[in-house]
Parts: sequence; structure tokens; C-alpha cells
Amino acid sequence: MRNELLSPAEMSEADRLAIAEGPVDGYGLMRRAGEAVAAVVLARYPAATRVHVLCGPGNNGGDGYVVARLLQESGVDVALWVSGEPRPGSDAALAAADCPLERRPLSAFTTEPGSLVVVALYGAGLSKPLSGDAARAVRIVTDLRLPVVAIDLPSGVAGESGAILGCAFRAAITVTFARKKPGHLLLPGREMCGEIVLADIGIGDGIIAQIAPRTFENGPALWLAGFPAPAVDTHKYRRGHASVFSGGPSATGAARLSALAAARSGAGAVTVLSPANAMQVNAAHLASIMLRKVDAVADLGAFLTDRRPSSFVLGPGFGVGEKARDFVLALLDAGQGQDTAIEGLVLDADGITSFRDEPETLFQAAGKAAGKSAAPALVMTPHEGEFARLFPDVANDKALSKLAKARAAAARANAVIVYKGADTVIAAPDGRAAINSNGAPWLATAGSGDVLAGIVAGFLAQGMPAFEAACAGVWIHAEAGSRFGPGLIAEDMPLAMLPVLRELVESATG
Repeated sequence: MRNELLSPAEMSEADRLAIAEGPVDGYGLMRRAGEAVAAVVLARYPAATRVHVLCGPGNNGGDGYVVARLLQESGVDVALWVSGEPRPGSDAALAAADCPLERRPLSAFTTEPGSLVVVALYGAGLSKPLSGDAARAVRIVTDLRLPVVAIDLPSGVAGESGAILGCAFRAAITVTFARKKPGHLLLPGREMCGEIVLADIGIGDGIIAQIAPRTFENGPALWLAGFPAPAVDTHKYRRGHASVFSGGPSATGAARLSALAAARSGAGAVTVLSPANAMQVNAAHLASIMLRKVDAVADLGAFLTDRRPSSFVLGPGFGVGEKARDFVLALLDAGQGQDTAIEGLVLDADGITSFRDEPETLFQAAGKAAGKSAAPALVMTPHEGEFARLFPDVANDKALSKLAKARAAAARANAVIVYKGADTVIAAPDGRAAINSNGAPWLATAGSGDVLAGIVAGFLAQGMPAFEAACAGVWIHAEAGSRFGPGLIAEDMPLAMLPVLRELVESATG
């Protein structure tokens, strides 16, 4: 798998292990990195009249010295600008010594329209804001709108969090090595990276396996092995039974969107659980989706006994309050005494907000459920506002990245957290996390989150583990929206999923 993401610390460890394993030393890895970047520059910008290479004092700058030398040897007109001297005896110092170009101080940096800039000032390990000469260089390059090729990450973007520290270069292409970093995918850093080219410099999969990363770029490689594909002798209940709680008579549409999405994602049977006063409204709009009156916890218990549902969605259009809390707590306690397992509960929208004044009640119930073999796994799908209602201290901690916030919330809540947004993060209580990168602005439409909740519930109903079901749901939801494009509304999404699902099933069974 090449979808692992490495933190800056993990990347440093990968370098160390590769050097220890040999046969290439640290300078050898640096030369390979420089060769990869120079090849991209020559291939993508053959008509560049001049290339300016900006080098810092560390290993990122060392890569830049290699690039400058190789481009000059290829006949390119290169200007080399440096900020600080490499540490004596370091790999960067060796690269600087091998580079014959005149070193000009970054403080005097100037450029001209039509030139290309290769930025190698600071890499993924940057921990303080760009300032002084580096910030001035950002302003010059930005004002002239020059194309930028960034080495590892655009200088100014933090590799751990994607935060912009002070200011940052906006790259057309970013060349990184071995594996991407979280900062390549998390906003706002992702917007500064442009096209990301992942170069192989000889750090093999075996070395990455020794590090055992727990962060991934979300995509089929992460969960396709467990993707549900029905056998020839299956029947509808073997494909899982998903259930969605409906709101009152004026708020039923969100639940129906979730229910249809659960059905489209492959659940063999789907039931809308409706209050009595909304039964007629729901019945008028449902065909293949079943309908059941559930007004109280006792009604829910009877449904569990009669129909043995596999998964639930609670929240879309449901209303905020005690009734929502009662249903959630009853489901999380449903493992005891049940002769069939409930695979999962997806808590969204009003279901999340209903616990804003007593989040620990929810977290403790989920923790107890985690120890019961037949109790449902809890998946929560908050957007930023809902996340802050349940985890206000985590949300307000400016030292934490979105990735770190999602991880902290998952551990506290004993739940899989889908922290939604353009850079959705999915985190599990065991520390695994995935960052989604295929989202599109067309998904920012009313009802989109209701559809996502239903997709995840559909996969849970079919037996996918909670983390994998959430990751698959997020990716498919985004992929369908991206392919549909402008004009997308939530009602389009269940049908827009079909070509994506077809391709995935063919890949899983091929």
C-alpha cells in the first residue's frame, strides 16, 4: 500500500532506516531526491527561460543544491539564492560543496516574468512562521504569479498539520518522496501544493512497514478488500437491514434521503422508523423502503426483536432533545440480550447536538457498548459546528491539527469520528485515521450529509467494520459528487453513486 501518510518525524525515521539498511547513504538519498525534482522541472517546463532555486540551510536546501547543479548541467540558466549555511559535515553541506553555481543571498532575491522558481527553503518539518527574507521572496513570487516547483512541501506549509505558518509559496507542482505527508492533504496546505508528484528515492515498502504508520490517504486501497459484494445465493436480509429514524411530519425528507442512500449502497432491506404523526407523509413517498411506527423506546425494542436490523441512522431531521438521547442510549445498550448483532449506529446532525449538554453520557455508553460483542459500533459524522458542541476543548485547541482533533475525539468518544469538511478526516478509537482528498465544492448542498450517513449505515449493515465503512462512505460520497459536478443536489446523489459502486464491485470481485 502506498496510501500511508508519514508525519515529519516518521519521514525522518524512514530516512534513518533506509540509510542504515544501505547501500545508499544520506547524501545518496539527497541526490536521488534532487534528481527526481530536476526530472520534473525538465519535463514540465522545457521552455523556462530561467530557473531560480531558493535553498535553505537544512536537508530541504540540500535537495535544492542538487537540483540547481543538475539543471545547470542540463543547459538551463540557473540562479541560486541561499538563506543560511548548511551545518558543516551535513549532507546538505556536501550537496552545497558539489554545486558550482554562484551563491547569492536570499536577501537580494530578484526575479523576472517568465522564469520558474524551485523552492527548497524549508520542508515538512517547518515549525515556525516564515519571516524576513523568506517572506519577502514569497511576496515577490506571488506578485509576479511565477510558477513554483516545491520540494517536499511549499515552504511555509507545516507537514504535520497543513497550517500556513506566516505565509507560504503557492506551488504548481510539489515533489515529495516515499510517501505523502498529512500537510499535503489537510487544508489550507493542500491548496498550496498544486499537483503532488510522489517520487521513489529508494525507501522501500519494507521500511515503511517497520514504521507502521497509522495515518492514510483515504481511497479504495484502504478498504476495498472488505468491500461488500453479494454472493449468487444471497437474499435481502443477508445483505443487511438498515434503519433510519424519521423526524415529525414537517421534517421527514432528510430521513428518506438517508434511507435511499443506504439502499443504494447495498443494504438488502431498509426501514424508516417514523413517529405516528408522520406515518402518512412518509408512506406517500416510500416504495421499496419499508416503514415502521416507532414513537418510544418500547416500540424500538419490539422492532429489534421482530426484524433484527443491522444498522441505524439517527439525526437527520429528527429534532434535538430527550427522545433522541433515549433512542441512542437504548441502541448502544442493545447488545445485551439480543440474539443477533447490531453492526453500527450512525449519529448525525440532531443526534449529535442532542448530547451537547451531556456528552459524557454518550461517550460512556459507547465505551460500555464497545465491550459487548452484539452491541453496535458508534459512528459520528459532525461538521465543524457539531464537533465543537461535543468536544469544545478539542475544537478550540489551536495547537492541534484537524487530524489530531479527530483522533482525540475518537479516543474520548469510543467512536469512529467523521470530521466533515473539504478535507474530511476519519478517525478510529484505536488511533487509525484517514484523510479524504477527493472532495468537491458541489457536495456543499443541503442534504448531502444525510446521504453520507445513509451510505455509511448501508455498509455497516453489510458487515463492513466501522472504520472501513466510514472511510468507504466518505470516499464514495465525494467521488460521486465530483463526477456529477455542477448542479448537484442531494436527491441526485444516490443515483450518482451507481457507476462508482459498479467499478468498486468489479475491482473487489475481479
